[in-house]
Amino acid sequence: MSLLFSPLTIGTNTYKNRIVMSPMCQYFSEDGLANDWHYIHLTTRAIGGVGLIMQEATAVSPEGRISPKDLGIWKDEHISPLKRIVDAVHLHQAKIGIQLAHAGRKASTSILWQGTQPLKPNEGAWQPLAPSAIPFDAHYPQPEALSIEGIRQIIHQFKTAATRAVTAGYDVIEIHAAHGYLLHEFLSPIANHRTDEYGGSFENRCRLLMECVREIKSVIPPTVNLFVRISAVDYLEKAWDLEQSINLSKTLKTMGVDLIDVSSGAVAGGEKINAHINYQVPFAAAIKQDAEIPTGAVGLILTPQQAEEILQNQAADLIFLGRELLRNPYFALQAAQELDGENIFPNPYIRGFHAKKT
Repeated sequence: MSLLFSPLTIGTNTYKNRIVMSPMCQYFSEDGLANDWHYIHLTTRAIGGVGLIMQEATAVSPEGRISPKDLGIWKDEHISPLKRIVDAVHLHQAKIGIQLAHAGRKASTSILWQGTQPLKPNEGAWQPLAPSAIPFDAHYPQPEALSIEGIRQIIHQFKTAATRAVTAGYDVIEIHAAHGYLLHEFLSPIANHRTDEYGGSFENRCRLLMECVREIKSVIPPTVNLFVRISAVDYLEKAWDLEQSINLSKTLKTMGVDLIDVSSGAVAGGEKINAHINYQVPFAAAIKQDAEIPTGAVGLILTPQQAEEILQNQAADLIFLGRELLRNPYFALQAAQELDGENIFPNPYIRGFHAKKT
């Protein structure tokens, strides 16, 4: 059997294979509520053989949304439609996770196919929040720097969101601390110019994430895995870098985090990223080796053979697929056939299976 289709046990959870659907915003919600689009979108990947399906960034507060169309989990009314999705995914023997997020200074923008531009007041714009009053770039508004009381409120929002996620039945909670959103903004000296206990030193810049981890761990049972997504590097000078990511990951491991989902970049305008096949995999490999914690590899992983090679090289433990699973919901069904000649098609689809020729 290929490593891609070997099971992986993390804590009390066993994932049937190493294929993860990466969290990808759909921008198709009203008032944060999941609907039939999310149900069909996520359940289709479970039918398609994916081992773990990560739901898109789900806002812990209304002002933490990227756009007005983001999913949310800031009130109890969100639980029921999310539980419907969780139950359907479980019916098809897949695990499902939720990514808890706060957009920080990148909040209050239009949806993807309308350009992801900052909203105007007549379009329902709201005040973005950040560690410091520094905009993402010249096109974004100046955010409001969070007070200590505001920071405490953010921590509480992550904690209560995690409690709702447990009620909905998720197998994984992932904290979104990447891509220039609020928790990444606190980590990075590019966005964090604070002089109090949440800024300056490495330890201070990590404090908010640590406090969110601690509070979330206090309300989730051992049956729920905790992942953290980070941007391993900022692609800017005097910024967040791989050494800091490794040190952070070492600490997160001691706090009970189960896996680091390793992405990169997006903290500020002006980054120059040479995106190519496997360009982020070395970051996942370094964190896995040096922090001795399981990692997920993500970014331009396009073929079963490429995913298998990453696992064979022990560069990561899980393979996160984003755009490839948008293009092909049945990637896993076809990959099992290509790598192992195995049929993992659900019985109603059995006629679509053609044995691998030898």
